[in-house]
Amino acid sequence: MDRSKRSRVAALLGAIACLATAGCGGGGSDTPATPPAQAVTPSPPASAPPASTPPSAPASALTPACANFYTAAFTLSGTRTTDPIATLAKPAKGAAFAEPAYGTCVVRSTDHAADGVAGFTRNDYSRRQAFNATGTHYLAYALNGSWHLYETATRQRVKVLPGPGGDAEPQWHATDGDKLYYLPTNGVGMKVNELTVSTGATRVVGDLGARLKARWPTAAVAWTKSEGAPSRDQRYWCFMVEDVNFGTLGVATWDRDTDSLVGTMNTNGDRPDHVSMSPSGDWCVVSGDGARGTVAYSRDFSQQRKLLAKSEHSDIAVGANGDDLYVSVDYQSAQGDLFMINLRTGERTALLPTYLAGTTNALHISGKGYDKPGWVIVSAYAGDIPPGGSRQWMHDKVFAMELKASPRTFNLAFHRTLYNEYWTEPHATVSRDFTKVLFNSNWNTGSKEDVDAYMVELPADAVK
Repeated sequence: MDRSKRSRVAALLGAIACLATAGCGGGGSDTPATPPAQAVTPSPPASAPPASTPPSAPASALTPACANFYTAAFTLSGTRTTDPIATLAKPAKGAAFAEPAYGTCVVRSTDHAADGVAGFTRNDYSRRQAFNATGTHYLAYALNGSWHLYETATRQRVKVLPGPGGDAEPQWHATDGDKLYYLPTNGVGMKVNELTVSTGATRVVGDLGARLKARWPTAAVAWTKSEGAPSRDQRYWCFMVEDVNFGTLGVATWDRDTDSLVGTMNTNGDRPDHVSMSPSGDWCVVSGDGARGTVAYSRDFSQQRKLLAKSEHSDIAVGANGDDLYVSVDYQSAQGDLFMINLRTGERTALLPTYLAGTTNALHISGKGYDKPGWVIVSAYAGDIPPGGSRQWMHDKVFAMELKASPRTFNLAFHRTLYNEYWTEPHATVSRDFTKVLFNSNWNTGSKEDVDAYMVELPADAVK
């Protein structure tokens, strides 16, 4: 939700200029600088060099930095005690260290200064899958709006991606580690592009402009507002449709495999906070704080299920039985509950209280570990401790949470970020196989921009 609170003045001006010049392939977003638009080529040139191709074979669960780290007897800590946060010197990129409280392997995974980037290079968001399908590469987002490709095994930056810029919403292909999808910046232009990462070639796989204009003549934008995701297999995508001034028009579901619009719905002036397809592809979840609230619609919008009146930090995860689960926090409840709602049945289950001993804290949820159904990652930050109070067990921590009543939790690491506005939020995200968790930290400096990404690596059977 808080992404919508960032300043969008530069993004709006850039998007309007993009429409005026028909140059909507890349550009700035919620960032001070705007990278130049990238040319879109219909296919790779015949002589394209085979540079840094992400392999198609699955990567080992542990990289060389953590390969000899864990013993056969290692188990994750499931205690809910207020453990000390050890003071550690900021590690060099690629250097592994043991989280003193929990014995997990943590590796610094970006270094913006060493890579010559002015300002942060960080994980974009908890709902964004940073890791490709094979786990061999991950993405990081820079302050200037550029997207950077890193090799997981070495933490070396491979390249700055051509094509996506700013809020381009990159989504890794579900099975091909060498491809990802992205939108024109802020969705202006209403296209879905596919990038072959190794060659830099982009092709348009969905040009929705004419069809959306036939439904809404002033349509100019199709996006999730940077917080949504397609279905787990990436067949179905749900988009907010807006005019050139980002005024809301409606919501539409696109089927990638048939390149068709499955359904559309007017929003009647009630602009969503964001939209997202559920992992199964059965539901388009429209999250908002207005009269509509947060509602799950069937992908053709013929059915609906009201979830809650307000949109908070959330993600849509896969339950242990395969059901779609909307996982969120209810700051309006008496205990600030973490909770889940089954989109198929409508059943709501309280998971954990977050108002602990008079304290509060903010948090984000990542349900992107699709191959480990029934689990999510939670990153808690910005704890508010009243006078005379004390830090509580979940504060300043990244942990795994089971999706059932009275869930188990596993402590992964303290993120060591001293909160100072949006870009310092940890925004932990998890790989599909639940063996790697990427989070952000300014390493207790309090800096708004000196932020890098760190990775927790886990044995494949650590969460079970």
